[in-house]
Amino acid sequence: MSKEAQTMTAPKTYRVLVADDHAVVRSGLRTLLETQPGLEVCGEATTGVEALELVKKGKPDLVLLDLTMPEMNGLEAARLIHEQSPETAVLVLSMHFSEEIARDVLRSGARGYVLKSDANPELLTAVERVRQGKTFFTGKLSSSMAESFIQAASSEDGLIPGTSLTQREVEIMQLLADGRSNKEVAAALGVSTRTIESHRNHIMRKMSFSSFSDLVRFAIRNNLVSP
Repeated sequence: MSKEAQTMTAPKTYRVLVADDHAVVRSGLRTLLETQPGLEVCGEATTGVEALELVKKGKPDLVLLDLTMPEMNGLEAARLIHEQSPETAVLVLSMHFSEEIARDVLRSGARGYVLKSDANPELLTAVERVRQGKTFFTGKLSSSMAESFIQAASSEDGLIPGTSLTQREVEIMQLLADGRSNKEVAAALGVSTRTIESHRNHIMRKMSFSSFSDLVRFAIRNNLVSP
C-alpha cells in the first residue's frame, strides 16, 4: 500500500484535554489515555477558566473535566465549552456519585459522568463511547436511568412554544427583562458575570433578537415578566 493510501485510511487522532487541579490526577489520566492507540493528550488545565481558554485555542475533541476546580467549577465550564465549542465533547469526573449531579451534568451539555474511583476500568470505555457520539454514565447509573435523564433534560428545552430556550435561559431572560443588570443576575444565580453575558449573547443569537428591546418585548408578550 502506498504512503498516500495509508494516510487516507489512517484513523484521525482523537485529541483530549485533561482538566484537573491535582497534578497526580492529571499525570495518571495522561498515562492511562496514552496507552491507547489513536488517543492523544493535547494539553492540561488546572482551573476551569484555563480549560475554557485552551478549548478556545486548540478545539480538542474531548475535555476530561474535574467537577470541582478553582475559579470556575466543572459544570459551569462544561456549559461554556458546550456553548462556545459545541464540537468539543465533555466528560465530567467526580469523586462523588449522586443522581442530582448526573442531571446537572446532562443539563450542562456534557456527554458523560465518570467517578474517579472507577476511572481505570471505566474511563477508556467512556472515552470510546463519546468518541462514537454516544453518552456514558458511571456504572452506578443504569442505562434506563441515563435515558430518563436525557429525556428530562430535553423536555426542559422549548418551554416557550416555538423556541428552544432552556429553563436556565428562560430564568435569565426573566431577570434581565425585569431590569436587572448582568452583575445583579449573576449574583442572584450564584454564577459569574461573564457566564450571564455569555448566556445573554446566546439567547440573543438563538432567538434572532436584534436589540435588547426585542428581548424585553418577547418576555412581556409571553408573560415572563409583567409589563
